[in-house]
Amino acid sequence: MATRSTIALEFADGSVGQVYCHWDGYLEHNGRILLENYQDPFKLQKLIDLGDLSSLGAEVGEKHPFDNPHDYGTDAYNEWRDAMKDVCNFYGRDRGEEGIETNYFKNFADYEKNHGYQEYEYILRQVNGEAVWFVNQGNGYEPLMEAYIEELRQQAEEEETV
Repeated sequence: MATRSTIALEFADGSVGQVYCHWDGYLEHNGRILLENYQDPFKLQKLIDLGDLSSLGAEVGEKHPFDNPHDYGTDAYNEWRDAMKDVCNFYGRDRGEEGIETNYFKNFADYEKNHGYQEYEYILRQVNGEAVWFVNQGNGYEPLMEAYIEELRQQAEEEETV
């Protein structure tokens, strides 16, 4: 079952670009990858420019086969899977789909009013000259780092009670 998310970037001119990501949108996966690998707005823009994703990786990567071209369980299959685990998988670039382009909004207010809604909504914004990730899990935007730390704290508490 997919945990869908959106990934957005507020550009220097105040406009916003947003893409959809189908898999692993939760804080411990996509949230962690964004915090660790996409603090640079220019790197994130490369991702945003390629449109909707199937899965997020630490690197935008280059065009590659969308699905593993090798027989399951073979050495070639395992090598391809390992090589692709940290690379984004895009519907357009890698599978040739159309109609999966980035959605653009004139400003943050327009984005909030008209953006695509998913279980997790991530946006990189400039706050006092610093790039800061935010997440909305259905109850408003909060700093992603704080939400991620809280998630880890709650999991640790649950493990202690088991």
